[in-house]
Amino acid sequence: MALFVAFWLLPMLRLVAVGASGPTGAAAYFAVLTNHHYLMSLISTLLLSAAVTLATLLISALVGLFLQRNRFAGKALLLAMLTFPLAFPGVVVGFMVIMLAGRQGLIGVVSNWLFGDAWVFAYSLGGLFLGYLYFSIPRVILTIMAAAEKLDPALEEAARSLGANPLQVFANVVLPALAPAMISSGAICFATSVGAFGTAFTLATNIDVLPMAIYNEFTSYANFAMAAALSIVLGAITWLVLALARSWSGNAAGAAA
Repeated sequence: MALFVAFWLLPMLRLVAVGASGPTGAAAYFAVLTNHHYLMSLISTLLLSAAVTLATLLISALVGLFLQRNRFAGKALLLAMLTFPLAFPGVVVGFMVIMLAGRQGLIGVVSNWLFGDAWVFAYSLGGLFLGYLYFSIPRVILTIMAAAEKLDPALEEAARSLGANPLQVFANVVLPALAPAMISSGAICFATSVGAFGTAFTLATNIDVLPMAIYNEFTSYANFAMAAALSIVLGAITWLVLALARSWSGNAAGAAA
């Protein structure tokens, strides 16, 4: 309780108080809905995070199942390399995106050689999507592999013996069993993408997401009240997603059982 009060409750109460201390008072908490700039930043943030989550779940489910169910030379090394991005901070991930899709990046060089036009998208939401995908996939792959390890092969054999094709086996047996892990890891992926700052800061030329808006309010305009209010709103949305995921993953686990 002492740790909870000291490291969570008191800072949160202070943040809430600062958010309501500006000229507009508590109305600052509704600025994300009434101010067009903040609203567009929030929508961009949520859409980007949702796209990253869906892409991450799709890739991680396929790769995680394959790695869990197949043995081959170099598997341990491949798994280690796939999880290597966990060691990188967001700034390093952003720098890697610039090296790949920046003005002097590999994609631009190759596309210029092939088509006479350099493709540069590192400094847009496309670049941020690539960066978020890069550091999200390793986290979800590990969760999917752990869940796939607990699957009972007899259930799949029974489904096949009853005439189910591979797609039906996956949709009706494998996917429901993996659903709790996918929902929980997807929620964490979404929450991480919503609040990620380092990668967005590195690629911030043409990017307008809410963490950058909070940073600008705090550093460029010294508008501490608005920065605090936007932080609380962003945290509340993330908390709501995580709470729903906990509820849905519990229901999915019961249905799979």
